[in-house]
Amino acid sequence: MILLGEIGRPHGVRGLLRVRSFTAAPRDLAAYGPLFSEDGQRRFALTMLADDLARIEGVADRDEAQRLTGTKLFVPRDAMPEPEEEEFYLADLQGLEAVTEAGEALGRVRAVEDHGGGPFLVLDSTPERLVPFTRAAVPVVDVKGGRVVVAPPDEVEAKPE
Repeated sequence: MILLGEIGRPHGVRGLLRVRSFTAAPRDLAAYGPLFSEDGQRRFALTMLADDLARIEGVADRDEAQRLTGTKLFVPRDAMPEPEEEEFYLADLQGLEAVTEAGEALGRVRAVEDHGGGPFLVLDSTPERLVPFTRAAVPVVDVKGGRVVVAPPDEVEAKPE
């Protein structure tokens, strides 16, 4: 599943919702067809009214809208266009082997997270490593080859005393 947006707070009393879109053009969020909860169990049909305002089919009042606040909106990976050469979706990085520039195994990419300061890779090593997802820290991304090359900054490699 590919994360495309997140439902925010209600707007007004008729079930409208603020929506944060992660698409290039915010109104394109609805163009991907129905969106789903992360587990794929809930389906959402959106109509975008503005870049950050949507109507969701079946949501008619503020209380229903309030219950959806914070819901992340996904589409299946196969609903997305294929990326251009040397492009990839962040979700495609999950499961890739992470190795150093010398070829030493560091673990696998468990997740790609972004909490506002830029994305970072979460490696399933012991202890868990968080690597900034920048060209300096991750100079090679080889999705077809199943690996990323990691040149972790000193802060990531620092061992607790």
